[in-house]
Amino acid sequence: MNKKDLRIVYMGTPEFAVAPLKQLIKNEFYIVGVITVADKPAGRGRKIHQSPVKIYAESQGLTVLQPTNLKAPEFITELKALNPTLQIVVAFRMLPEVVWDLPEIGTFNLHASLLPQYRGAAPINWAIINGEKETGVTTFFIEKEIDTGAILLQRKTTIASDDDAGTLHDKLMVSGADLVIETCDKILKDKLQSVNQSNFISDIVVLKSAPKIFKPDCEINWEQPTEKVYDFISGLSPYPGAFCSITLADGAKKTLKVFKGKKANGYDKAGKITVIDNKLIAYTLDGAIELMDVQMEGKKRMAASDFLRGIKIS
Repeated sequence: MNKKDLRIVYMGTPEFAVAPLKQLIKNEFYIVGVITVADKPAGRGRKIHQSPVKIYAESQGLTVLQPTNLKAPEFITELKALNPTLQIVVAFRMLPEVVWDLPEIGTFNLHASLLPQYRGAAPINWAIINGEKETGVTTFFIEKEIDTGAILLQRKTTIASDDDAGTLHDKLMVSGADLVIETCDKILKDKLQSVNQSNFISDIVVLKSAPKIFKPDCEINWEQPTEKVYDFISGLSPYPGAFCSITLADGAKKTLKVFKGKKANGYDKAGKITVIDNKLIAYTLDGAIELMDVQMEGKKRMAASDFLRGIKIS
């Protein structure tokens, strides 16, 4: 099989999905179409927002489809007309069987974890929240149950002590793009062997999940060890952002997002937040964390030192 025989339909939405698409084009793979979300209004001005994948795909002159219903007969007709032999999914959405089962070779997905660990919508966040030292990316064939298909290839990535969800996202984006190319190359050469995920599961293996994170999940529980609080803040930075409540000098209670923290010395009542030597210090179950980068509701994100210039807390 040569590259022209591998007719690829690519599906993705955010910036994470742009990098693999760029690599596919750079390596001269044949992209017959790109599927992404429909345009929608966003932000205060409610301006129409296009996905990063759409913006890049159109800049390359690729055919772009934006279905609102993946089961709609008109979309299935358009998809079949592209005559894909392979579909690649990166950070898109759950596909109905009529879509993922369409190509002759199948549909593979790039997932930002070492499956079967961290199946779900937020693997990058949860790996850091849970204090993992290593994660990675996986390509696997899509099947009916989400993130359970046969594994094709994996690549490991070390999580550094100063990584947050943003920096780890960028590492995995690059690694994932390379893994997509490696997967496609092996498919071309018929040298790809899939491995059932059950081979990685045993009675002594504890599977950790990565469910979608909602706003209530992001509130900081200071009555935990310092290490866990630090990982929680890092795992939610820069998005969606860990938050806590502070009381200003006038008695007003405000929500404060915390994007970066640093382990500090000291011990006091868990949950107490105070200012020491122009540093914003929050106490945990067994120690303290200096809050380095914060954002109070209605304000811009800023360094804590700048925040303290205009705000007094009780």
